[in-house]
Amino acid sequence: MAVKKVMITGVYGLIASAIYEHLVKQPEKYDVYAMARRRTSSSRAPEGRSLDIADEKFFIADLSDLNALRAVFEGMDCVVHMAADPDPASAWKSILHSNIIGGYHAFEACRLAQVSRVIFASSGGLMLGYLNDEPYKAISQCRFDDVPDELPVLTHLDPPRPTEPYTASKVWGEALARCYADVHGLSCICLRIGWVNSEDQPVDPSLAWVWCSQRDIAQLVQRCIDAPDELRFDVFYGTSNNKHNFFDTSHARQVVGYVPQDRAEGWVR
Repeated sequence: MAVKKVMITGVYGLIASAIYEHLVKQPEKYDVYAMARRRTSSSRAPEGRSLDIADEKFFIADLSDLNALRAVFEGMDCVVHMAADPDPASAWKSILHSNIIGGYHAFEACRLAQVSRVIFASSGGLMLGYLNDEPYKAISQCRFDDVPDELPVLTHLDPPRPTEPYTASKVWGEALARCYADVHGLSCICLRIGWVNSEDQPVDPSLAWVWCSQRDIAQLVQRCIDAPDELRFDVFYGTSNNKHNFFDTSHARQVVGYVPQDRAEGWVR
């Protein structure tokens, strides 16, 4: 099997850096490149994580610069697009420039550079409007005695319910992915990523249901990179195997073979 050239944007972020570390350990399968706005770690990244990225495989570019992105993406087989403003509390201006305009530039640059596949970092947060309804509200409030044994699961076919501009921007990103898959023939995979944290442990019980370990999200990304070329568009949830998780991970298992290794309950490092 030919080695795939993979570009990871926003590489110094929490999730992107975990993906980079996972893929770079497999040089027989992946030739890994990286992009960021600067050579400094995100405040969300684990303390002490240091990426050893060769100068010839690292590119500085901003999502606002379409031409720069196109040059960075030239020759890549797959772009794992993680760069974005990740903060739900961010001001609209930042969301607009990083996630709305930047998201369009990323997909358009991939089209212009003839990249075969784009893996887009969406967010499980675009479904958090369902927490207004039972039994999901009971889970978020840790009222587990009120949670039925047969928990209704939300799938990729259920309509998004974003709660602020950040999660609404992820709906936009998924719509772009659908557009570029249908109109331009790119293979576009959207990952609705759960709660990944620097501690790599579910430290908040109210969020344990949606927790995702760093190795599980890295595995899911790898599965998507390796998926058959015929996979034109899909949406997968990226969470670990948590007891009260109501996001459907069976679809990712069926299509790309994702099997989460970790579980919030009883987590031991």
